[in-house]
Amino acid sequence: MARHDRAATTENVTVADVAIIGGSGFYSFLDDVREVEVATPYGAPSAPVAVGSLDGCEIAFLPRHGARHQLPPHRVNFRANIWALHSLGVARVVAPCAVGSLQPTVHPGDVVVCDQFVDRTWGRPDTFFDGPTVNHVSVADPYCSELRQCAIDALAVGGVAHHATGTVVVIQGPRFSTRAESAWFRSAGWSVVNMTQSPEAVLAREAGLCYTALGLVTDYDAAVDESPDIRPVEMAHVFEMLERTVDQTRTVLRTMIPAVPETRGCSCPAPAPAGSLGA
Repeated sequence: MARHDRAATTENVTVADVAIIGGSGFYSFLDDVREVEVATPYGAPSAPVAVGSLDGCEIAFLPRHGARHQLPPHRVNFRANIWALHSLGVARVVAPCAVGSLQPTVHPGDVVVCDQFVDRTWGRPDTFFDGPTVNHVSVADPYCSELRQCAIDALAVGGVAHHATGTVVVIQGPRFSTRAESAWFRSAGWSVVNMTQSPEAVLAREAGLCYTALGLVTDYDAAVDESPDIRPVEMAHVFEMLERTVDQTRTVLRTMIPAVPETRGCSCPAPAPAGSLGA
């Protein structure tokens, strides 16, 4: 698409308009991937940023948990990841992530296009504005309405079972929830549970990036179904479902990203000028 033709190398920095943050299986559909090392004031990002072409569009890809999935959720350097993408000119971020179902109507294999989150994490550096620069950013609606609609449309085109809204509760990890915690989350009406949406979505908002999550439902959480045939989630279940659905997710991204409008028509803040973040 023409809007991505501006993607180029300027002063040895590769620029791309759209980024994908996700598991390592999601960048293999990009053409001619090249890696870009980015230094940030917050240390190294999870991995070098891979940049490649998707139907003529320049796309940046960053594996959230590292190239070998070596970073547990509480050790991901979210500030470095978002700062690195911002420094490469990224304005929009699409973030596939594993989620567990909290409701019996949300099934493994479904995709939830989240519109809200509840933060139950602790101790994670979660802002660029630690001082002396002070900024209070609204996250009343943490996910970009425009990107969310692009995702919903792409899921519909692909015939993927999906939920157009949903609240994700973000837990600290790396452990999964107790039955009591899961029952509490379910009783609150929240849709899915995850370990990485906060502070990732918040930092994207502080940087002025449009951000949306594709919640890939991998399992039923501990208290969703009392059937003896459904066991509480284990890590093997998560990776097995992600492997089964990775091709589907790639197809959705292939449909979604080229359909993103050239001009941002959402209410998300404009991208923060380079050097204006807290560091």
